[in-house]
Amino acid sequence: MLEQVGELIREVATTIVLPRFRHLASDEIIQKAPGDLVTVADRESEVALTRGLTALLPGSTVVGEEAVAADPRVLERVGDAGAVWIVDPVDGTNNFAAGKTPFALMVALLHDGRPTASWIFDPVGDHMTVAELGSGAYRDGVRVKTRTDDPGAAALGGAVASKYLPEHLRSVAAAHTSAFREVTNGRHCAGWEYPAVALDEQQFALFWRILPWDHVPGSLIIEEAGGTVLHLDGTPYRPTDSERGMLVAANDDIWRTVRDTLFPDTSIL
Repeated sequence: MLEQVGELIREVATTIVLPRFRHLASDEIIQKAPGDLVTVADRESEVALTRGLTALLPGSTVVGEEAVAADPRVLERVGDAGAVWIVDPVDGTNNFAAGKTPFALMVALLHDGRPTASWIFDPVGDHMTVAELGSGAYRDGVRVKTRTDDPGAAALGGAVASKYLPEHLRSVAAAHTSAFREVTNGRHCAGWEYPAVALDEQQFALFWRILPWDHVPGSLIIEEAGGTVLHLDGTPYRPTDSERGMLVAANDDIWRTVRDTLFPDTSIL
């Protein structure tokens, strides 16, 4: 199944997404909400992935970003019993629409609400990152593991996606980012942020709005690579969660260092 889904994602990227990269007409980019874009590539990619995934696993259902945009009730299927696919047909759409990288195609498979497999494909770099529950995480066929040490805040780099953070948390986090080696606002593509933690290109990433197509695929990759994915209050992340903040880190010790450095007074979380 891992290889079959990977082949499907590559095919969709090659035939639908990449041909539109830097070749979108103005009427092929639509604003769903202020600052939130969708393109013809997103919609056609989701249709193709939905068709292919349900053919691979008859009886399964699909929760895709664009399907939810068309009918918000589709989101309720994330916690359904049985097999449910989570699909982000083009993650990082704003980058894609602007002719920039990174962007990615992301898929995850849930069984009875629990992630069991995930795929993140970077079509420009031609990198496939996958994970299977209990079997580890792999980048282009090579197993990846997160770092196991904690060098301290001053040696750590990561992303704090502040756009959706509540104002009181945003201001507190901003006041403490100087304690780290580097903190960015992210690359506006969860499909880049998660593999970057697994590969030690950064050591953490903080999000607030956590819609399933953005975070279920990457969260399984991080956990299978040995990393930590928890809400800011330390409780486990579940695919049905949509807010409350989530901190992703290379390991438990780094997670706590980052959380406690950004928010010394944890009672505000």
